[in-house]
Amino acid sequence: MLTTRSLNSTLDRMLTLNRALDEAFSSTWNDSRVWVPAIDVVEKKDAYQMYAELPSVDPSQIDISFEQNVLTIRGAKRASIEASNEGEFRVYAAERVTGAFERSIRLPEFVDGEHISAEFNNGLLIVSVPKAQAAQPRRIEIQTATHRPAEISNVTENGTAKTASN
Repeated sequence: MLTTRSLNSTLDRMLTLNRALDEAFSSTWNDSRVWVPAIDVVEKKDAYQMYAELPSVDPSQIDISFEQNVLTIRGAKRASIEASNEGEFRVYAAERVTGAFERSIRLPEFVDGEHISAEFNNGLLIVSVPKAQAAQPRRIEIQTATHRPAEISNVTENGTAKTASN
């Protein structure tokens, strides 16, 4: 005799397994799980910008630090379902990620760490790290024979410049 399970029964068993695995890796429902928010880092003409997707994160729960050219964002996203507030309940699906997060990005050496700015709007954190003046693009003027600087009078036999003071 062939027996089949209904779809609801199969889903219930899968959700029970998911719940058992979640409980195995965390001691209580309130323990935090680590999640990794999506980020983009873009180099612009005068700055590096990092965009981090942090939906449902309270801006007061975000910490941004910059040390030895490493930009780090860390924080926490609270769970919307609290076992202590609701009493006993049964969770049928828990797919939204909550818990602590941390992302670190190493930036090039030529950045201005004193003028980093951040803004948070609709779950998107934008951190702008200006480039140092030494890293800013600039135009280099080419000297020609007719426009040589006055202090270079002639060139020695080995190819080094001899100035009037030599």
